Amino acid sequence: MRLILGSGSPRRKEILAGLGIIPDAVIAADIDETPQKGELPRPYCERVTRAKLDAIASDPDDIVLVADTTVALGRRILGKPENAAQAAEYLLKLSGRRHNVITALAVRRGAQHWARTQVTAVKMKRLSDVELNDYLASGEWQGKAGGYAIQGRGGAFIPWIQGSFTGVMGLPAMETAQILRAAGLRWDT
Repeated sequence: MRLILGSGSPRRKEILAGLGIIPDAVIAADIDETPQKGELPRPYCERVTRAKLDAIASDPDDIVLVADTTVALGRRILGKPENAAQAAEYLLKLSGRRHNVITALAVRRGAQHWARTQVTAVKMKRLSDVELNDYLASGEWQGKAGGYAIQGRGGAFIPWIQGSFTGVMGLPAMETAQILRAAGLRWDT
C-alpha cells in the first residue's frame, strides 16, 4: 500500500508531515479548474476535487488523497489570481469583510471513496494602501486562493477565524486524519 498525495502544494505536504504522515508519491493532478457558468463555490470545490481524484492513476491497494481550496465571497469564487492586478482586486474585495474558505478533500482506495468538505469563516481586517502594496510586492499571493496565505504574511490581516486554520492553508488536519484512517492508513501519531 502506498499513499499518493495528488497535489503539488508544499503546504499540503507540510500539513501531512505535521500529522506524522509522509506520502510515498506526490503527483499533481492536471485538470481544468475553471468554474462553470453560475457554479457556486462549494459545489465547484467538490467538483474540482472529484476531478483531481479521477485524474490520479493508482494501484488497487494505493490510497490517493486530493484536495481543493477556494475562497468564497458570498456566491463568488475567488480562486488563484492570475496576476498582481487580480490579486489586488481580490484583496480589496476581502478587505474589512468576512468570507468563507472551503476545502474539499477526497480519498480513494480501490473502488472505495471518502470525501469531506470543511468550511471556515474568515474575517480580514481593512487593508491600508501600504499594506496592500507591500503584500503584492512580496509575491506571497501567487498560487493562493483568494490571493493571500494565512500561514505567512497574510496572517497579519486575519483577526478572526471560525473553523480550521489548516483548512484555510489547504488541508484540514483533523478531517484528513479521519478520512485516511477510514481508508486504512496507519501511522505513528
